[in-house]
Amino acid sequence: MPQKSPDPVRLEREEAWIGDAVLSLFARQYLLRTTGTMDAVEFTALTCNSFLSAFGPPTRMESRIGQIYQTSGLEPAFAFIEKEFLPLYLKQKQKRKKGQP
Repeated sequence: MPQKSPDPVRLEREEAWIGDAVLSLFARQYLLRTTGTMDAVEFTALTCNSFLSAFGPPTRMESRIGQIYQTSGLEPAFAFIEKEFLPLYLKQKQKRKKGQP
């Protein structure tokens, strides 16, 4: 009997579940390191689906983080987040500080 291929939708969701945890850890460490606070508003701004949707489907973005984590480890996953997501987060944070939409 041939082996059943893994369901690609389920695989993406599983990778996204891991990626979400990695993104959350990155955000918490980043906020503690840069602000010294446990700021829930900024944590949400960096991890929410509406932010991630600026880069593509949120599940796909979290899945990509999960893939990097699973194949290369935490530091490469953090480096990916810092390179790909952090610049837009910082730009949006500046706008929030100025009270712009």
